[in-house]
Amino acid sequence: MNTDTSKKTFLLVEGALMIAMAFVLSYIKLYDMPMGGSITLEMIPLVIMGLRHGVKWGTFTAAVHGIIQLILGFSNVMYCATIPAMIGCVLLDYLFAFTVLGLAGLFLPLFKNKLIGAAVGTAICGALRFLCSFLSGWLLWGSYAPKGWSVAYYSLIYNGSYMLPNIIIGVIVILIIGKTAPGFLFQKRENDR
Repeated sequence: MNTDTSKKTFLLVEGALMIAMAFVLSYIKLYDMPMGGSITLEMIPLVIMGLRHGVKWGTFTAAVHGIIQLILGFSNVMYCATIPAMIGCVLLDYLFAFTVLGLAGLFLPLFKNKLIGAAVGTAICGALRFLCSFLSGWLLWGSYAPKGWSVAYYSLIYNGSYMLPNIIIGVIVILIIGKTAPGFLFQKRENDR
């Protein structure tokens, strides 16, 4: 077997393991919101894939995880009243929301200290995921806002109440892994294989 094939096989296997870990972690909920969203460690393996192997493999892995979550949660899409709303739900709640987590490796070269780059990348990717949830809540799920509330404000509060803890926990866990196992998190890699 040539080295390119074995590298790709290794990356596919590692990506599958990260997806499996993210999937299992998505069911270990520290807190579950009444209308979707929860505090979990689900984003960590997807961020790690992006940090270890760059944007290409990170986003691919995270997108596959998002597709699996979409398939398993497709009943949520059926709550949308129109086809455009369904498409928006698929994109904002599943595909974009998870795929952005694989961008974490994009921020490593911007910092001399890789640990800071990993923390900033994790926070920015978490913020991008929050943006997807906020837009979904504002554009698609506004009918759930309490009477008299601005839909945008309600989406900000609702989605922020679980996404902010997810981001903080994600940054802390990435910092712990980067401090205790830097060889694992910051393996030498080619530019965006």
